Amino acid sequence: MKIVFFGSSSFSIPSLRALLESTHKVLAVVTQPDKAKGRSLKISPPQVKVLAAANGISVYQPETVSSQEAVRYIRSLEPDLFVVVSFGQLLKKALLEVPRLYSINLHGSLLPKYRGAAPINWAVINGEVSSGAAIIRMNEKMDAGDIIASREVGIGKDDTALTMSEKIAEIGAMLLLESIDSIEKGTVKFERQDESKASYAPKLKKGDGLIEWNRDAVKIHNLVRGLIPWPGAYTHYNGKVLKVFRTEIARMPEGKAFKPGTIVDVISDKGIVASTAKGALLITHLQLEGKKILDGASFLRGHRIKAGDSLIQSG
Repeated sequence: MKIVFFGSSSFSIPSLRALLESTHKVLAVVTQPDKAKGRSLKISPPQVKVLAAANGISVYQPETVSSQEAVRYIRSLEPDLFVVVSFGQLLKKALLEVPRLYSINLHGSLLPKYRGAAPINWAVINGEVSSGAAIIRMNEKMDAGDIIASREVGIGKDDTALTMSEKIAEIGAMLLLESIDSIEKGTVKFERQDESKASYAPKLKKGDGLIEWNRDAVKIHNLVRGLIPWPGAYTHYNGKVLKVFRTEIARMPEGKAFKPGTIVDVISDKGIVASTAKGALLITHLQLEGKKILDGASFLRGHRIKAGDSLIQSG
């Protein structure tokens, strides 16, 4: 099977690697343009580009993948199939019609749940106990194509969006190869998505990370897990941004009432305990603005933080 692969993020890597190790032929890899990253704004290539180049695969990086110029170039490759895995741009009708067969996509959820840009994050944020991977035949609507295959993946109590992304990417890569094999053999079957069960996982914004302490502890804990590695959950302390990387559900001190967002206990070898609308949260890994990430014990050795202090920005 002659394939053009579309992908950009680290989620794409296991799928591209699996294809490169298979009997299928990857004609080219289409990915996003190189971008400035980090504090130094150094121009860096997508990881997919690095892997493709290391394997002698041609790389194409259009600003707009559905432009006439891009469509002409990709059509000239004469692909049998498009494989799209976390690419980052929508493929319009003219481009979807290019391959001899059709275009397929690996999506990080059990469709039709969590269509959209951040399915794994929102599954963790919403406290789901499982998610999964789905392979679909693409159409012009976002993540709405017929399902070829899907596989469930459990979400553990300590899983984050990062660990789940790694799990689903690996399982999805295997599912992708199985699906392509069924397409090649002519045994593939399609299942239409039930639109009444569709839900959405919009792209994350930096502001999504602000902790609202008037929510219950479990929901805040899930938010922290779901926003790793980006944009990350955060609150405030002494007028500075305090990023929160790891938390545990904790107990409120007996017989006392505290406003949500108040530090109710300081545990020298673990971290700080903050009140919420329901229950308390132990913050075990955190980073104060301009400083490095620390475990709770190290943070407390360097800061005079005490019960009664607030994590809510004044004014």
